[in-house]
Amino acid sequence: MRCTLGNPDGRVVTAPPEEAPSTCIGIFSPGSMGAGIGWALREGGARVVATVAGRSPRTARLAAVAGLELLPDLAEVVRVAQVILVVTPPAEAVDAAHQLAETISTERPIVADLNATAPATVAEVARILAPVDLVDGSISGAPPTVRPGARIYLSGPRAHDVAALPWTHATPVVVDDRVGSASAVKMCTASVYKGLVGLYAQALRTAGHHGVLDRVVADLAASGLGGDPARSVAVAATKAWRYVPEMREIAATQRAAGLTPALFEAYAQVWADVAGTDLAGGDPESVDPRLPVAVIVERLRPTR
Repeated sequence: MRCTLGNPDGRVVTAPPEEAPSTCIGIFSPGSMGAGIGWALREGGARVVATVAGRSPRTARLAAVAGLELLPDLAEVVRVAQVILVVTPPAEAVDAAHQLAETISTERPIVADLNATAPATVAEVARILAPVDLVDGSISGAPPTVRPGARIYLSGPRAHDVAALPWTHATPVVVDDRVGSASAVKMCTASVYKGLVGLYAQALRTAGHHGVLDRVVADLAASGLGGDPARSVAVAATKAWRYVPEMREIAATQRAAGLTPALFEAYAQVWADVAGTDLAGGDPESVDPRLPVAVIVERLRPTR
């Protein structure tokens, strides 16, 4: 498929070979992570397109800051892109697949589902999108625009095609040729990373209630675990609404492995509680790194 460029009068024309980028990539849902991934690929020389039709002003701002080329709607993104990377909240993955299935017609781009979902959910996405070539994917790490070094896990028969995109500030890792394997990696790693932050959230809030917050923070700092628990919790709180369905996807993945889903069903409740606090009303980029731990805990009191 040739990449195409828009004219001011709205017509679409094929660019001369010497002007056309070698790769045209569409980003479905250019939020914080989607815009960051798009920026990393644009830095590598790809033409990266997206649409913010129907999205929030924050999403439009993030996409613009990342330098993505904004098109009027999803149909235009599908029409020009050779590869579409889907980066939505976990609860929206299946709906995104339906939207793409309704939009894709004769020319079929590769679709890489990079969402934090269970292998069973990815299988449902593959069923909805068939006969489109689906690459299963997952992201470990922060958006490249926040901190370089994210790992992009990929699996499926065409995983190497997505790994060959001009990635910068992120590292593609091909797991194997089975759709579902990359998502399984994410479900296992996220259970540790986000589970640990969930433990911190519960511990700090409980410490605040019992008036021993300073002692608990000091002990955690001396434990050798590293990191900044309070800061991690504050940032995670702004994404708590997104973590709730992700915890349920992890629970489903563990159930499929013959394990109890109870642990991460409980974590879903933890993040649902956090989502109802004052701190959850902000954006990750709005969290003040100088915020005292006592203020963080106070703002994690339920507001409903």
